[in-house]
Amino acid sequence: MKVAVYARYSSDNQREASIADQFRMCRLRAEKEGWTVIEEYSDQAISGSSMIQRPGIQALIMDSARGRFDLILSEALDRISRDQEDIAGIFKRMTYAGVRMFTLSEGEISEMHIGLKGTMNALFLKDLADKTRRGQRGRVEAGKSGGGNSYGYDVVKKLDANGEPIRGDRTINPVQAEVIRRIFRDYAAGKSAKRIAAELNHNGVEAPSGGAWGFSTINGNRKRGNGILNNEMYIGKIVWNRQRFVKDPDTGKRQARPNPEEEWVVQEAPELRIIEDDLWNAAKERQKSIKHERRDDGKGVENHFRDRRRPKYLLSGLTRCGCCGGGYSMISAQLLGCSTRRNKGTCQNNTNIRRDALETRVLNALRHNLMQPELFQEFCDEFTREMNRLRMEGRASIDAAEAEIKKIERELDKLMKLILASGSDDAPTRMMKRMKELETRQRDLRAFLHEADKPPPLLHPNMAHHYRAQVEELYAALQEASEARRMEATDVLRSLVDEIVLTPDADSGKLRIEVRGDLAGILAISLERKKPAGGAGGSQFELVAGVGFEPTTFRL
Repeated sequence: MKVAVYARYSSDNQREASIADQFRMCRLRAEKEGWTVIEEYSDQAISGSSMIQRPGIQALIMDSARGRFDLILSEALDRISRDQEDIAGIFKRMTYAGVRMFTLSEGEISEMHIGLKGTMNALFLKDLADKTRRGQRGRVEAGKSGGGNSYGYDVVKKLDANGEPIRGDRTINPVQAEVIRRIFRDYAAGKSAKRIAAELNHNGVEAPSGGAWGFSTINGNRKRGNGILNNEMYIGKIVWNRQRFVKDPDTGKRQARPNPEEEWVVQEAPELRIIEDDLWNAAKERQKSIKHERRDDGKGVENHFRDRRRPKYLLSGLTRCGCCGGGYSMISAQLLGCSTRRNKGTCQNNTNIRRDALETRVLNALRHNLMQPELFQEFCDEFTREMNRLRMEGRASIDAAEAEIKKIERELDKLMKLILASGSDDAPTRMMKRMKELETRQRDLRAFLHEADKPPPLLHPNMAHHYRAQVEELYAALQEASEARRMEATDVLRSLVDEIVLTPDADSGKLRIEVRGDLAGILAISLERKKPAGGAGGSQFELVAGVGFEPTTFRL
């Protein structure tokens, strides 16, 4: 019996030794049963309510599909998952792969365990969340912080009579408090958040995150009450329950949702005041005036949001600074520059480039210098061979299953005729048993055919010629006057480019442009598919377009 052991400890039990303890207990049980442990998987400091963000459980699931082991051994079912949907999905996958599940607490896992324990674990999580929120609310109503810490304050560490930590007490940090007052004074005096952030960085003032200041740290979001300019704790008010968090079932990440204002809990805490009312009100008035100016251009806020949803320019959001890794964005009507230098002042890259010049150079590179003919032909040959090999392998297993189904149908017909013609009493019983076995096998084969991935398409050997025709058509569509046709071509092109890195060249004083993308994605245009199956054939490449676009260099 080949066994895989899984262990996990959650963020509410920060004991790294817990993993070793779970592995040790599981190995002892495996030794007692005569099982062979071939692999150990673990997730550390990750909640059991999320499966997507747990690399250990994901690796376990993938290896089970490959038939690496026969049984999963864990301390308890809630170590594998506390989420009802996730644990049911894991059990279903293991059953399909022929892998049993066994825990030290529950023994061999069956459908009954999945239903009962899954419900109990879900109720445990809900009860834990409710108790946590009750505790936070109690602390806020007592004039203490509900959780986390704001810039400008230090956490007060004290113990009660029983030696338990007293949570929620804060005291003003005098150095950070002076930085907060400076930000409010500068903002009320007319300085922008970007300029304030740049000056703080220039003076070596450390940001709340420990790195460099950014304008979003200062501006924040007025509705959510975050950012330096919106934190009401600075005027001696603790506001709790402004928002709640829900987990996205697809990504496993938490998403903020605003709560109605009547559900907010507001508590006065005058001892935490840093900003006087006059200065706070001046900053709020300036925020309102800036918002009003943005509305006065004839468009509503909603229209601005819709405009931002679709990239305004061909390469919007794809350009990066090669010095700091920050974005390259519009710093004027025509020029692109390093966003980090502009917003934080911490990057030394002051080389700008015209947007239309960048687009022209990138398009010419994609059209003419994307590949050297001999290199691309070699890639196409290899890609075609690999895709066709995968197709033949996939087709072989499907053909074998279809052939076996036909053979079973013929044997079932033969058995039925024998049962009707038989005069013996026990012969029909034996033949009926055989028929049930064949029908079970037939159902399994049909289920396999239903779930089997379709083989990749058979590719034409002259794929390079098809590719070139598609690239020419794409380039022509980007030049068309038709807005719909041009936007469609823009979306296709953007899907092929991962990022464009702009790095100053010390010798020429110009920008070196490096275009990175997925060559398999480009090839998929001619296949009329979203993505080649499995990314076969070593699809990742980088196109390096040097100063003046000298001959292209490839890293295939």
